[in-house]
Amino acid sequence: MSAILARLRHRRANPAADDAGAALPALTSSSKSSSHDSSGAATAPRTRVGAWLDRPMTSFHLIIAVTALLLTMGLTMVLSASGVYSYDMDGSPWAVFGKQVLWTAIGLLAFYIAMRTPVALMRRFAFSSFAFTIVLLVLVLIPGIGKEANGSRGWFVIAGFSMQPSELAKIAMAVWGAHLLAARRMEQASLKEMLVPLVPAAVIALALVVAQPDLGQTVSMGVILLGLLWYAGLPLRVFLTSLGAVVVSGAILAVSAGYRSARVQAWLNPGADAQGMGYQSRQARFALANGGVFGDGLGQGTAKWNYLPNAHNDFIFAIVGEELGFIGAAGLLCLFGLFAYTGMRIARRSADPFLRLLTATATLWVLSQVFINVGYVVGLLPVTGLQLPLISAGGTSTATTLLMIGIMANAARHEPQAVAALRAGRDDRVNRLLRLPLPAPYVPTRAEAVRDRLKTKTRSNRAATVDTKAKPARSRSGKRPVRSATPPVGYGAGQRNQGRRARTLEGQRHG
Repeated sequence: MSAILARLRHRRANPAADDAGAALPALTSSSKSSSHDSSGAATAPRTRVGAWLDRPMTSFHLIIAVTALLLTMGLTMVLSASGVYSYDMDGSPWAVFGKQVLWTAIGLLAFYIAMRTPVALMRRFAFSSFAFTIVLLVLVLIPGIGKEANGSRGWFVIAGFSMQPSELAKIAMAVWGAHLLAARRMEQASLKEMLVPLVPAAVIALALVVAQPDLGQTVSMGVILLGLLWYAGLPLRVFLTSLGAVVVSGAILAVSAGYRSARVQAWLNPGADAQGMGYQSRQARFALANGGVFGDGLGQGTAKWNYLPNAHNDFIFAIVGEELGFIGAAGLLCLFGLFAYTGMRIARRSADPFLRLLTATATLWVLSQVFINVGYVVGLLPVTGLQLPLISAGGTSTATTLLMIGIMANAARHEPQAVAALRAGRDDRVNRLLRLPLPAPYVPTRAEAVRDRLKTKTRSNRAATVDTKAKPARSRSGKRPVRSATPPVGYGAGQRNQGRRARTLEGQRHG
């Protein structure tokens, strides 16, 4: 109360100062509004989230955090879902979980190596890696070398550990395809030159996977091929033709074998064979229904007690829904949604066309597997056998997915803002903890640099031609228009600003 009275006495004693103080906020607000009007629409106040998203290392921190959360949830659910199966098979409830931990450690090592690998080295060995995986796909078809499991000869078994070469082939095809399309795109190659090396090689890889046969891996490799063609900016007719070929091939493959045809029939009519081919899908939906909103509790589910086959592998999402409820299942899907946002953010902010194309394709690949797995668990799609990335108990799938995410994290460190911040000496705890080397700035090829300079020069010449040809037109009365006494301010400023803007953008492209 005393403070209010003192303020009133001050106003009575100095009315001029009060008027000046009242006019100052008005002047400030008017100046702010005029500055907003001159610059365009008023910008909204920046929040903490917006400021954090604008930081140069945000993409790298996001991909690390999302991967860690998915891995933690995956190991937890594998331990919960595989105890009964492990005890029945090996007499120990830790057998499947122990193998999953070992493959996760191998995947984390591959993740770390991928983060440290220079981009130039990755592109140099892209084709040789793809050729090596083609050799592996041929070897796995030979009886005595490849092992058959669940009707598919697609596994190598070494010292009790199984490895699926088709998982490596997917990564190799994505890396080599991105390298090839990015290089040909920069060289302005023809449509035939861009398609002829990639599409025939992809058809060979798909044919070898079909020969195993493995419908899930065939669909996954088809998605990678479609993603490469789409994000490379090829004509729509090429993409639609490839999409139609993949769909037709998948449909023929789905009905060609007896057990795959039975899966499709069980999907179309779930109640026709409730104790046969439709039993697994039916039990998965029962598990989801038992979970309700909040679930039965971690480790308290009943479907894993030999009611639901492959509860720890293909149908682990049903165990997530039963034990963690709708809240847990929705949270898991939100994590994958955050992964999708992070992957597309990295692709959008990358300056290297190779990293941009590879990151977008890898994001599409992971999300397609999530969509297919969750789709056949809830009954929207027929069962294909594709696992839930980083969640299902699958050694090769987990390791190869971590390798691909490591490449994405490497791309996040090569964003122009991240490169500038790290090379300027900005301290980053994650980089210091992992002892990662400084990323190299993106240097465009000579052909790309020359083309950019020619584009800039052409635009400048056009602007200069328009300025020189612009003359005052005569009026209908035949009199010249009256010119102002002062020359136009900023004549040629647009051309100079355009040149400065082009040089600035070129400097940013060079890092």
